[in-house]
Amino acid sequence: MTHIGSNENPLRVAIIGAGPAGFYAAEHLFKQNETAVSVDMFDRLPTPYGLVRAGVAPDHQKIKSVTKIFDRVAQKDNFRFFGYVEIGKDLSVADLANHYHQIIYTTGAQTDRNLNIPGIDLENSHAATEFVAWYNGHPDYRDYEFDLTQERVAVIGVGNVAVDVCRILCRTTAELAKTDIADYALEALSQSRVKEVYMIGRRGPAQAAFTTPEMKELGEMEDADIIILPEEAELDPLSRAAMDSADRGTTRKVELIQSHARREPIGRSRRLHLRFLVSPTELIGDENGRVAQIRLVKNELYQTDAGTLRPRATDQYETMPVGLVFRSIGYHGVPIAGVPFNESWGVILNEAGRVMSDNREVMVGHYTAGWIKRGPSGVIGTNKPDAVETVELMLADAAQGQHLHPAQPDPAAIVDLIAERQPLYFTYDDWLKLDEVEVTRGAKLGRPRLKFTTVEQMLTAAGKR
Repeated sequence: MTHIGSNENPLRVAIIGAGPAGFYAAEHLFKQNETAVSVDMFDRLPTPYGLVRAGVAPDHQKIKSVTKIFDRVAQKDNFRFFGYVEIGKDLSVADLANHYHQIIYTTGAQTDRNLNIPGIDLENSHAATEFVAWYNGHPDYRDYEFDLTQERVAVIGVGNVAVDVCRILCRTTAELAKTDIADYALEALSQSRVKEVYMIGRRGPAQAAFTTPEMKELGEMEDADIIILPEEAELDPLSRAAMDSADRGTTRKVELIQSHARREPIGRSRRLHLRFLVSPTELIGDENGRVAQIRLVKNELYQTDAGTLRPRATDQYETMPVGLVFRSIGYHGVPIAGVPFNESWGVILNEAGRVMSDNREVMVGHYTAGWIKRGPSGVIGTNKPDAVETVELMLADAAQGQHLHPAQPDPAAIVDLIAERQPLYFTYDDWLKLDEVEVTRGAKLGRPRLKFTTVEQMLTAAGKR
């Protein structure tokens, strides 16, 4: 038999997860001139693109244009997509090892990190991940309900996801109607009674995790005033000292925050309050078990031995009335049966992308990339160098003969198995058909697309039913 990586016997790679990390990995694999590669990509949903479809805010259409790159990758001769095929349900990791030389897990971080304070499980207290997936039309979340009759909402966290949630809550119906937000979410938000939104950060303006463009965008909403307490916009001595070595983006972000703090509200129908140096200590419920108040403690910053600035609580507290709470303090990965997992970190056990067993030995042929590799950090583009790092290790290992030895490497064999286990699987052509219908439906309403939000709708639109 010819060596693995030749045109006659290509390196067969299974990519589990069709989000940015998976496509960036496939892109780099196809760039190899010395190694012929065949890629099969799997996703448990019929649709590809992961968080680009189900996580990027609907009013960020420019960011979603990255899918044009992914589409070019999918057009490669040696690329196949198997949507609506779930690893751990339809196929096992052992099944994959029986058909591929290498497996790379790029499943992202699908759930949220919990906040361990009293009252966090009260009614009307939610993970921001659920709200994001709901308004983006993720099939698993379309039937969730959020009490938008409440006038005051707290969003815990100051990352880009928290900003997205605040912005969607504060946008007008006309603004949202220009996006690809799920139709049921558009209807619910058009009836929203939300008037006051509080975004709560435990550190100061200089440490806020949201990016400068996100901050700038908040000031451009049509009918929402930005309210920032002047005393919370001021930098403490430690932050002022740290700003001497800050990059231009951080400097500009602080300038924008302080600029908003100096402005008077102009009477818009909604108000977004950015709070800094406060942490929630408790959610207080009413007699019906619903969120009624949030208790906050004032923080101060101190410098650790490593030189970083951390918050610590003071003896100053305040209580605010709120009827709806979203926690946005980070995403958390979900384990895959048969793949070692670090539960506390929410990532697959790995070293630079090589999956490691529980006793820290390399699992030959198994790799990971993206958020499930390193945790939920960075933006979409951050996944590209991360995936390249993993792929370089894969290629180096393959060149040394360090790979799986599948009993059934014939490309047709896995198709037969999938057809037996999940006959309704989606090909990339099925997705393109679905995509065309969504875009056409949206165009009739002056929107980028009108998403299908249930698997049954997708199956019907693609002619599977």
